[in-house]
Formats: sequence, structure tokens, C-alpha cells
Amino acid sequence: MKIGILTSGGDCSGLNAVIRSIGLCITENIRNVEIRGIPDGYGGLIRGESYRLQRKDFEGILHLGGTILGTSRQPFKQMTVVQDGGTRLEKMCENYRKMGLDCLFTLGGAGTHKTAALLCMEGCHVIGLPKTIDNDIYGTDVTFGFQSAVEVATESIDRIRTTAESHGRTMLVEVMGNKAGWLTLHAGLASGADAILLPEIPYEPEKICRLVEQRQKKGRGCTIIAIAEGALPKSEVKLKKEARTFVRADRGESTGTQHLAEILQQQTGVETRVSVLGYLQRGGTPCAYDRLLSSRLGGYAAMLAKEGRFGVTAAVSGNRITFNALADIAGKYKYVDPRGDLVRFGRDMGVCFGD
Repeated sequence: MKIGILTSGGDCSGLNAVIRSIGLCITENIRNVEIRGIPDGYGGLIRGESYRLQRKDFEGILHLGGTILGTSRQPFKQMTVVQDGGTRLEKMCENYRKMGLDCLFTLGGAGTHKTAALLCMEGCHVIGLPKTIDNDIYGTDVTFGFQSAVEVATESIDRIRTTAESHGRTMLVEVMGNKAGWLTLHAGLASGADAILLPEIPYEPEKICRLVEQRQKKGRGCTIIAIAEGALPKSEVKLKKEARTFVRADRGESTGTQHLAEILQQQTGVETRVSVLGYLQRGGTPCAYDRLLSSRLGGYAAMLAKEGRFGVTAAVSGNRITFNALADIAGKYKYVDPRGDLVRFGRDMGVCFGD
């Protein structure tokens, strides 16, 4: 049996732990197996690149961030576009067969899963694993990499708070999450943020200004606002991405977070600063929770391969590791429910969501 492994899309903590678990469980439980590492994500598969992975390659990587295989983003929309006499999808399928693969493990997020579903439709045997700090993959309670990112974002907000308190400032902490606000919601609640702004709940800047003013009147010298990069004021909700970019450029601002900071400073008179956490949230060693979750998911996926169960992706349901059909979850996202338990809990605690 010949098995391929690739990591696709943005990196995150836990990828190496999954690779390790797949490798160890495969070598322990399947005879006459060869494991091939495919570098640079789907890019490596498109080019037909791979190399043999030995048992020693899986040792000492459990705690490492990033991915030993390398990764890249390959836009899903480009997969079926004809270029140089063929499509990327056709090249991947051709190279899958040239490599003699019996199974391909694809570690990635929503885009990776959509491409994996295409490969399945073309007859490739694929098993997906749900990776993303955004926690937005449909059909699984949690993705690996998410909890590590929550830990980093929470600690970062805690550290920023000390500066905000010392200077009496309003601090906007921009957290990753363009479509889904899970990371901002969890980190915001865990750090005791005064306001949490999410892509799923369009906000009114005036209500954030009112919050800051009320806190000033009560003698609370600082305000902490956790804002997802994809959070939008209600005035921009109906704008397409290109129009939104034009509007912001016309104001001399590149992001919605900067715009909100300008409004707060002008209307409240309170010194306001922006801190963008960026790639800090994706990098670094995985937390203990993600190490165990990644290992369980990888081991479960290895057993799916042994059983010959393909066209699926591993998932978490309660305390169980299970699977979903790729065809059932590809192209779907899991969003924060504005009326869900966590948001309702935040409101009960007095957290402002800007609406």
C-alpha cells in the first residue's frame, strides 16, 4: 500500500502532530506500506513531487509548529481553469496515479476540503483532516490548531490590557478570522474583553463609542475591544469586497479596524490604539489540547485508510472522533450563531457586540 500526505493552506499548530500520528499508526498497523510526503501542499501534487518518509521522520516533531512538508495556497477557483492544455485538477489526478498512491491524506481547511472533494469525484482515494485556526469547517465541533490560537490570542490581549490600563487607552486588538469569528469570540471571552466584534454580527460604531464614553464616566480608564479582521460596520455589509476596498482607500484606511479606531478617537476623545496580532496566532508550538486532538485525529484517519474507507474527513463530535463524507461538507462553513450560547453568555456578562 502506498500512502501520500500533504498539508495545504495556511499553517497552524498541530500539523506535525497529525503527520506524526498518521505515520506511526500506519507503520504499526499496515504491512508493506510506503508513505510519501508531498511538499508544498497541492502545489507539490500539481508538479508531481514526493519523497519517501521513514519512521525516523515522524520522531521529534510532536511539539513543532508549522509543517515539515511545507504548504501553499492553491485557489479553489483555479483548479478547473484550463491552462497550458489542462487544469490543475487534471494534473493532480494524473500525478496521483503516476505516484501509484492508494490513499492521499489532505490536512487543511475549508478550501483544502473542497479540492479534496473534487479529487474524490475523479476517482482518487482521499481522507481529509480538519485544520484551521478559524474553526469554521462544517461538520466538526473543533478543528486542530484552533485552541492553540485561542491561547495565543488570549495571552496577547492580557498583555495589551496592562498597557491600556497604564495609559488609560482604548485598545482595538485585531484577531484573525475573515468569515467566521470563533477565534475572536473565544479569545475575547477568555480575556474579559469589553467589546467583541464578529463578522457574523455587523456593528454600529456609535454603540462602541457609547460604550467607551460610559466606561470613562464610571472611572474605568481603559476599554479592550477584540475585533475580528472580517468584522464589518453595518454601513459596509452590502458592499462587495472591491467596493469596500475602494471606500476604505478613499478614507486613507486599509482596514475596518483602523476606521473604527479613528471614529473612536474623534468622537470620544479617548486615546485609541490598534494592535494586529497577525501571524502570531498561527505560529509556534501547539498547546497540549491540540497535541492530543491532532494525534487522535491522525490515528483515526490512519485506521480509516486501513479499512479502505475513503472520500471522508475526520471530525470531532462531542468526545468522539468520527468522520463525514467530503461531498457532504465541502463548500460549507460553520459560523458563529448570533443567538448561540456563547454570544448569549457574553451579553449576559455585559459584553458589547456592537449591535
